[in-house]
Amino acid sequence: MGPGPSNVYPEVTSALVRPVIGHLDPSFLTVLDETMERLRQVFKTENSLTLPLSGTGSAGMEAALVNFVEPGDPVVVAVNGLFGERMCEVARRIGAEVVRVEAGWGTPVDPEAVLSAHDSPKVIAVVHAETSTGVRNEIAPLGEGKKDALLVVDTVTSLGGIEVALDEWGVDIAYSGTQKCLGVPPGLSPISVSKRARDQLLPAPTSWYLDLNLLAKYMESKSVAGRVYHHSAPVSMVFALHAGLGVLLDDGLDETWKRHLECGRRLQDGLEALGLRLLADASCRLPQLTTVEVPRTLSSGLDEAECRRVLLDRYDIEIGSGVGPLAGKVWRIGCMGHTARLKNVDALLGALAEVLRR
Repeated sequence: MGPGPSNVYPEVTSALVRPVIGHLDPSFLTVLDETMERLRQVFKTENSLTLPLSGTGSAGMEAALVNFVEPGDPVVVAVNGLFGERMCEVARRIGAEVVRVEAGWGTPVDPEAVLSAHDSPKVIAVVHAETSTGVRNEIAPLGEGKKDALLVVDTVTSLGGIEVALDEWGVDIAYSGTQKCLGVPPGLSPISVSKRARDQLLPAPTSWYLDLNLLAKYMESKSVAGRVYHHSAPVSMVFALHAGLGVLLDDGLDETWKRHLECGRRLQDGLEALGLRLLADASCRLPQLTTVEVPRTLSSGLDEAECRRVLLDRYDIEIGSGVGPLAGKVWRIGCMGHTARLKNVDALLGALAEVLRR
């Protein structure tokens, strides 16, 4: 959501235009090491294998599965939106025995149903903040009841916006993306792997590029000579992530979560005041991603896509359309990163009232 072209923090923009240096330059490696330490703080973990993958959040999803799952392994996936569906597809392509535990799009998954879906899964996978529906799934009960399974959690839309606590919740593998609540352009996928999961890394996963064994040899050495070359890291994007994480930590995680919560409440209360209905129940509703049902009759005479186009062209505010079974039925309004400001919420509500003539 706008106004403005993106949710990127100004400090991130400054970092992106720094002079580009080599990916093995000692000064860059210092920034890379600091970035990994900042990621540990934001993920709330002590995991040594915590790094920014060169790729978007979908690369993190694939890395989280391809490094641990072999053909025939049972993988339980909680599915209540598009990205749970995508987890199933990634696991299917690896050859896993995929066990789906479904909930309706717009409702949270039942942790007990997930835990009882298979006697001994290799992996239990769940999306913490489902971007397609604006629903938050509970993670801590899965960590408590996972037994021998590895718990994989998608935190693409949650990291930096609501609490994420990997060690406290018993999460084994988590991945995220930079373009949501971290306030950084898309291009990197932070990932964190527990010692328990690291001990179960496949020695030669089918993806060379996403092989965490190789990436660890490149990322973890404290000297240039000790770095085993893997790929040319996207220097400018690492600078940007370093800066974005710095903003979060300087402001404080609690304060950042509070800012997202205040904006989410203002937005959701305002939408209901306009007579619009929210998809997700208040008990599981995300503050940073709100799904609102498109009115059956738009008094403005525009269809739902035209309403979004007018918001973008006239007010410089972008909201998302629904996906999957919710296509054409909901709008998805992101209020995250630098955009999560009360003045932006008020601007959106005012613009939407004008477009809808309410």
